[in-house]
Amino acid sequence: MISSELQELIYKYKELGMMRLCKGATKEQISTFEKNHAVSLPNKYKEWLEYSDGGDLFLPAGIQLYGVAEKPTINVDDEDRPNKNYIVIGTLSTGDPILCEKSGEQIEIYNHEAARIESDEIYPDFYAFLSDLVDILGIGG
Repeated sequence: MISSELQELIYKYKELGMMRLCKGATKEQISTFEKNHAVSLPNKYKEWLEYSDGGDLFLPAGIQLYGVAEKPTINVDDEDRPNKNYIVIGTLSTGDPILCEKSGEQIEIYNHEAARIESDEIYPDFYAFLSDLVDILGIGG
């Protein structure tokens, strides 16, 4: 069962189209991934993973999100991050990685060109990130 907050976001983005999403992961797959990699994924991202274990949104100018069971899977040692406190959970079409901390709810975008995380690209949780996605990508909606 997904929250009404996530249902609203899914409905909004289905209306805009341009999504290729994988089937959801099970709670067990998510839990096993966290145990095997000694991480705690953000709660709202885990709820998203139960709905869609990775996929593409708004391509070609969009994002690719990674999953825990479907490929591409999250690589907790991905070097495409500012430091080892972060996990890359996806990427923008620009190549900038979408990050979460190894424990915590915050979602951030790492600006490769500037080699920093911009203050306006820090989101308190995964749903705040999803809510702002249309603006992030500049696709209108």
